[in-house]
Amino acid sequence: MPLRIRRLLVAAALLVTAALTTQIALGRNKDKAAPGETVRVPMDARKRAVHALNRLTFGPRPGDAERVTQMGVDKWIELELHPDKIDDSALDARLAPFRTLRMGTKEIVENFPPDQLIKQIADGKASLPQDPTKRAVYEAQLQRYEDKQERKDKDKDKASKSVATADSSQPADPEQTRRREERRHSNLRTQELLDQPPAERMKEILEMSPEDRQTIATTAKGAKADALMEGMSPQQKETVMALNNPEQVVVNELTQAKLLRAIYSERQLDEVMTDFWFNHFNVFINKGADRYLLTSYERDAIRPHVLRKFEDLLVATAKSPAMLFYLDNWLSVGPDSEIALGIVPHQPHRRGHGPSPNSRPQRPRGNKARQASGLNENYGRELMELHTLSVNGGYSQKDVTEVAKVFTGWTLDQPKQGGDFRFEPRMHEPGDKIVLGHRIKEHGEKEGLEVLHLLAHNPNTAHFISQKLAMRFVSDNPPAALIDRMTKTFLKKNGDIREVLRTMFKSPEFWSPEAYRAKVKTPLEFIVSAVRASGAQVDDARALVGTLNNMGMMPYGMQPPTGYSMKADVWVNSSALLGRMNFALGLAAGKIRGVKIDSAGGATGGASEVASELTTDAQQTLAALENSLLSGDISKQTHDTISKQLEDPKISQRRLDDPKRPPNIAAITGLILGSPEFQRR
Repeated sequence: MPLRIRRLLVAAALLVTAALTTQIALGRNKDKAAPGETVRVPMDARKRAVHALNRLTFGPRPGDAERVTQMGVDKWIELELHPDKIDDSALDARLAPFRTLRMGTKEIVENFPPDQLIKQIADGKASLPQDPTKRAVYEAQLQRYEDKQERKDKDKDKASKSVATADSSQPADPEQTRRREERRHSNLRTQELLDQPPAERMKEILEMSPEDRQTIATTAKGAKADALMEGMSPQQKETVMALNNPEQVVVNELTQAKLLRAIYSERQLDEVMTDFWFNHFNVFINKGADRYLLTSYERDAIRPHVLRKFEDLLVATAKSPAMLFYLDNWLSVGPDSEIALGIVPHQPHRRGHGPSPNSRPQRPRGNKARQASGLNENYGRELMELHTLSVNGGYSQKDVTEVAKVFTGWTLDQPKQGGDFRFEPRMHEPGDKIVLGHRIKEHGEKEGLEVLHLLAHNPNTAHFISQKLAMRFVSDNPPAALIDRMTKTFLKKNGDIREVLRTMFKSPEFWSPEAYRAKVKTPLEFIVSAVRASGAQVDDARALVGTLNNMGMMPYGMQPPTGYSMKADVWVNSSALLGRMNFALGLAAGKIRGVKIDSAGGATGGASEVASELTTDAQQTLAALENSLLSGDISKQTHDTISKQLEDPKISQRRLDDPKRPPNIAAITGLILGSPEFQRR
């Protein structure tokens, strides 16, 4: 799409979005519509299908509304509540190249070594692997580490010497000259590799010196890197990418998989709930070892429990290495624990050597006994404030401290090397604890399980979880009566998440006309729904991940434990809306890298397929696309604004000498995908 046309389209889109920004932000949906708003009427069968698809999935695909209407909305919802009955083999095939998704954490660390492991090899504390493919990755990282250390030494050496004031007559820096020569050499070698078949290309890479491999890995980026990996197997591609940055391979596969699951999974409610619970039990991907721990966290702690008992989900997250590392509970030591007091572990008694078998280790006295305890309250506080009771859940600071003591000893074996959960008695605070008025008797690891059970069955937890679910599926400010009914179900069914959802999905509040398209999409929901609605084919999701990052919602990238907000006011502002419009126009025009668009200029199987049945009438094309992408749910103001733009020949593509020329389908599609109506679900 030419730049001048794109600018025109953005200007036209801003006319639409500016007029209705307030409407979006407030989620205003009334029976009596304000000028330009859509009148809310009771839902017929098709609207029920569209509403269910907008709430239980990441957005309808072409033909979904008809399919759900034919099946029956209630029957379809019940099927979504039992994802094990839905075939998802097509998604599995898409994810098959991402090997890290199926690896345990230790296996990920072994195949994609972190800096700590490379440092151990450099220090002679660990050995290089024997497998030639793995060894190539390790050697490249070892070379990078040694180069970095060498540069540090040179910088220190320069700083320690008095350097005369530089002048223009000084010779060029030898280091800069060397680097330029390396880049030139690397470019030549890369071009030589590109001229070879993939198998020979990979063979030669493995036979290179560590220096050459490391240089090529750092200089072959973007399109050049893609060309280098063209035709290679998934494992070979991983190896080439890992030569430059092993950690990033793990992160890339996890983040791309999140987008692909949301776009292509047939088990849509399962994916929506996985995203919901991950956000609820948030862990930040860029905190050290969590880059490696997060794959298992989502796969093993979150995903299996998203529609089951809340207590099981709570225990799984509490014991997860990712959560223990993120909130530092693995380092928490009880003030009176053996480790804090410096008590030497009891050794087996040998006759004639040392104290008798009945003697107890003595606590140290003086300064050692007064050393900092190392008690960490992070997890105890977030467990009650964010995971269970809520900020107004009726607990005190004393409860936070007591819960923190309960979870001392819940730790990890070498988390940066993929270690798993273990309970360490010597870190655990001895004695009984009082939590929310309940006495938790001294019982080691079982104390934590008792507290989790207590919190999982607390009425405040039931209310808080029900409220958050209603916020996700009904409205930013869900009705109190609905929350109360969901809370009762939660308590009656022992926290059965599926039953709580069923109560909500059968409620009159869920099906109220006021709920229809009342929720503003988050950036994730907007991007995924646009791809699904357009029928675009995603071969490489990295550009979509990057767009999410630019929109402020990087997958797994929320640093505070609160997770990303579900409410409209966080995501609606002029800059955000402009970003969404630019994405919509780029998607429709085929400008998103890794997303396939057909030759007609529209997305494959979606908008262009509908519009291709039309001929030269731009208004008919607009109407058809409104029906396809929005089920006809578009306000008069938005329709009139887009319709007016069709009069411009640059958008309509109308020419006096070619009256049969079809309208610019991509432009119209982009304007609809960027409209306020599409940004709501």
